[in-house]
Amino acid sequence: MTIKTGDTIPSMTLMIAGADGPKEVSTDALFKGKKVVLFAVPGAFTPTCSARHLPGFVQNADAILAKGVDQIVCMAVNDPFVLSAWAKDQGTGDRVVMLADGSGQFTRAMGLELDLVARGLGVRSQRFAMVVDDGRVSHLAIEAPGGFEVSKAEAVLDIL
Repeated sequence: MTIKTGDTIPSMTLMIAGADGPKEVSTDALFKGKKVVLFAVPGAFTPTCSARHLPGFVQNADAILAKGVDQIVCMAVNDPFVLSAWAKDQGTGDRVVMLADGSGQFTRAMGLELDLVARGLGVRSQRFAMVVDDGRVSHLAIEAPGGFEVSKAEAVLDIL
C-alpha cells in the first residue's frame, strides 16, 4: 500500500552519503521534530535526475529553506558511495542530504517502488516529492511514469 498524506514515515535505518564516508541514520532522527522536503529519484547519474531533478533542489535550496524547511533530502535506491560521487558531481554541498536506500527497503515500506527489471535497472524508487512534518507526510506528489512536473523543486516551493 502506498504511503499517503497523514501517514507516518516508516521507522528504519538507512545510510547517508557524507564527505567523511557513509554513516547510518534512522528515519526517526531525520524526520522527528523537523520539517523536511524528501524527494526521490529513480537513480543517481540518470538523465532527468542529473540534468533537472537534483539540480533544481540545489538551485532552489535557499528559497525552500526560507519557507521553514529544516532540511532537503534526496533519496535513491543506490549505495551511499554512488550517492556521494553524485553529490560531488552535482555540487550539492551541505544544501541537500543524500540518503541511500541501497536495497530499496525504505522505498518498499512506503509502497513507492518502480519496477525497472525489464530495462536492466532492478527495482528503484518512483520519482516523488513529499513534505514531512514531525515524521508525518503533509504533502505527497508522485510523478506519472516518465513525468517530471509535480516533484520538481519549483512545484514543491509552490505548495510550501
